[in-house]
Amino acid sequence: MAEQAYDVIVIGSGVMGSSTAYSLAKKGKKTLILEQFPVLHSRGSSHGLSRITRLAYREQYYTDMMVDAFKMVAELERETGTELLINCGTLSIGPENDDYLRDVEKALNRVGAAVDALTNDQMRKRYPMLSYPQNYVGLLDRKGGLLKADCILRALQTVFRQRGGEIRDCEPVMAIHPGATVTVTTSKGTYRAASVVVAAGSWADKILRPLGLNLPVTIQRVTVCYCKELHPDSHSAQHLPCYIEHNGSPPYDMWGLPSYEYPGYAKIALHTGPEISPETRDQPDGKWVTDRVTAYVKEHFPGLEPTPSITEQCIYTVTPDEDFIIDQHPQHHNIIVAAGFSGHGFKLAPVVGDALSDMAVGRVPKYDMKPFKIARFKTAARL
Repeated sequence: MAEQAYDVIVIGSGVMGSSTAYSLAKKGKKTLILEQFPVLHSRGSSHGLSRITRLAYREQYYTDMMVDAFKMVAELERETGTELLINCGTLSIGPENDDYLRDVEKALNRVGAAVDALTNDQMRKRYPMLSYPQNYVGLLDRKGGLLKADCILRALQTVFRQRGGEIRDCEPVMAIHPGATVTVTTSKGTYRAASVVVAAGSWADKILRPLGLNLPVTIQRVTVCYCKELHPDSHSAQHLPCYIEHNGSPPYDMWGLPSYEYPGYAKIALHTGPEISPETRDQPDGKWVTDRVTAYVKEHFPGLEPTPSITEQCIYTVTPDEDFIIDQHPQHHNIIVAAGFSGHGFKLAPVVGDALSDMAVGRVPKYDMKPFKIARFKTAARL
């Protein structure tokens, strides 16, 4: 096959790669997505029907980015005529005077967000399916809710293709050859571009090591649990918001969503899991994760059967500080790295994609990118 030339090649068709390609196509750039698996596969971190979205972050830079992320999802809804967000709110739960809740409230107030600060009595009255100690309170981010994850991924790829973008799936990348023009060799061909964005999820480190970059990420298998309602419709989005408890199962966070994928079954998960290799994701055993979920549901959700009826898996690629990696390769500046989204990246994908597309065409992103630099990890680059 003759070499084919593009403005930008994006490696990975998950939500970060697809968001980046979508933004590049809207900028008029000839863009190729390369994907090792069939498109819309379930091997990574972007599959499934739902994700939490929220303005509520304790870090101001994420809250500032989320302001634009909501606008971008609304634009994608208009472009595709598809509902992508169920606005049921996102409830942060914790003890009174909790530092995490205080930081979240400050960040929300700074952007003028609609917030309901709920006492324990108010939280019990509004959400009778929840049971927390008397000293616990709630902070409802009214803009938050449930993202229709699979619909968002399809919408991004649909608009990308409509604008002339190309996706080649079932085509693993074998090598990246740096230079003023970057050459990418796959199992089926050779492609050239002015720049390359590596957004390959848990496979990013494998792709980047030959380029002298050793990212300090760990791969975790997260078990998402679905617990059956004891009373029909009691945990639907009409009654229950998305929710997060920082240190809900110490030292790990707990999070969940109202019933959606499986009507009558609420979604809940521990924000961690056993470390794995992406090639052997079913090992080791993770029973300790479902045991923690069962104990949490038994204590705080009296209207659900504590033992999960259904479980599914998702992959987290986690950095030591749980901030993202969004940066140029330290030596090859036309190779852009997007990795380590640490289980909270999906909601930010439209903004991340916009920033990556700017970097790929030599522009400076409008956002504060300092928290995402590779240089914060002393041992990342071995050049």
